[in-house]
Amino acid sequence: MSLGKVRDALIVMVGFLALLWVIQVANWADGYRLDPAFGILPHHLSHLGDIFTAPFLHVSWQHIEGNSVPLLVLGFLAAYRGVVKFLAVTLIVIVTSGLAVWLFQSGTTLTVGASGLVFGYFGHVLVRGLFDRNWVDIAVGVLAGVMYYYILSVAIPGTPGVSWIDHAGGLVGGVAAGWLLRSRRRAPLPAAPKDAGGQVAAGNPRAALHRELRDLGL
Repeated sequence: MSLGKVRDALIVMVGFLALLWVIQVANWADGYRLDPAFGILPHHLSHLGDIFTAPFLHVSWQHIEGNSVPLLVLGFLAAYRGVVKFLAVTLIVIVTSGLAVWLFQSGTTLTVGASGLVFGYFGHVLVRGLFDRNWVDIAVGVLAGVMYYYILSVAIPGTPGVSWIDHAGGLVGGVAAGWLLRSRRRAPLPAAPKDAGGQVAAGNPRAALHRELRDLGL
């Protein structure tokens, strides 16, 4: 982890949060008419594409306030390993959480909000260290779990006004992103066979290459 990546992650998350608040101001000034226009309505084909816009909208000031701190902290923890990978995680989570709502939520309840992203980042931070076999990320995941365990309570089915399906879809997406985007370590190349004098065997296919590299001082 480099200081440059940490700085980039912080800039991205502060900018992302600022964008959400700018959209919230515009939505509020317009009487929250953006919500029905760009929120997710289950099973409506005309709203299928809105899985990409719903996370940027909120139904009230309390809604966006409740999402802002967890989004900033968990988003930063998900982004400090690299912004490009973080953007891929974000896309995966948006798709899984949005599709979960569109496919499985019953009724005609409109769903908007960044809480699916919050749970997606939460899931990603929890498992990334395990998939990457990185002890620092494992410790960060444990810390995030201890600090934010209470957000799981809002995903319990039956909580009024809360789409637990959106949260569950985001959590699944975050875990899936951890697996799909895991760091893949290359297996070391086998050492070339050597003769009794400790030199690379002349008959080995890589012998000439080894000799050339040795002659070059490499």
